[in-house]
Amino acid sequence: MPRFAANLTHLWAELPYLDRFDAAAEAGFEAVEVLFPYDVPAPETQKALRRNGLQMVLLNAPGPNYTGGARGFAAQPGGERRFDYDMRRATRYAQALGAGIIHVMSGDGSGPEARATMIDNLRRATDDLPEGLCLTLEPLNVGINPGYFMSDFNLAADIIDAVDAPNLGLQYDSYHAQVITGDALGTFHAMRPLIRHIQIGDAPDRCPPGKGEIDFPALFDAIDASGYDGWVSAEYTPAARTESGLAWMR
Repeated sequence: MPRFAANLTHLWAELPYLDRFDAAAEAGFEAVEVLFPYDVPAPETQKALRRNGLQMVLLNAPGPNYTGGARGFAAQPGGERRFDYDMRRATRYAQALGAGIIHVMSGDGSGPEARATMIDNLRRATDDLPEGLCLTLEPLNVGINPGYFMSDFNLAADIIDAVDAPNLGLQYDSYHAQVITGDALGTFHAMRPLIRHIQIGDAPDRCPPGKGEIDFPALFDAIDASGYDGWVSAEYTPAARTESGLAWMR
């Protein structure tokens, strides 16, 4: 079986943020990810990680915008200065928390200008990225992210190829893959050479693995057979208490 990490933005959401680390360790996880850890001072998260012997895997960039603004700036012409600022902030947090992966959110957009802007931004970001860190692009389905630029796996592959940096790769999420392509397993096989990080949730509504359309035993076998040795993060909405829905990982 793959090595599983817990996404603490989704799992144990009923608990205070810092208590989720304790719950994840008690459930048997050895690694976690937090999409937006920025509201809590990094030393507090560091303490929660250390007391549980947990590894932080990933965070998102940029931090959330609470005024209804953009979901990222990477593909937005005119947002280059904001993008650079947010990448510096995300990099500081990632280094402080020991996370090796930063998921770069594109924001809304479409067309050649958005593509060119994202490529230019990512070239700067990968050039400036400290050693040991990797950036990822994750296609998100437009059903829950209308207008989002990075909404297609072929587009992600195209941009990764154009940037051509060793510290940029694909973030594969089984839930989004199933909704976007209708074939999560086939998408994994097609995109495997680009994949740097994996997240799992079932479709059509990001439910726990085994509760929807995806054949997870086949997907886990494919992940193992592919030689992928990174973390596979559980990013789904529990049906009830998180602990009662973890049979899929055993």
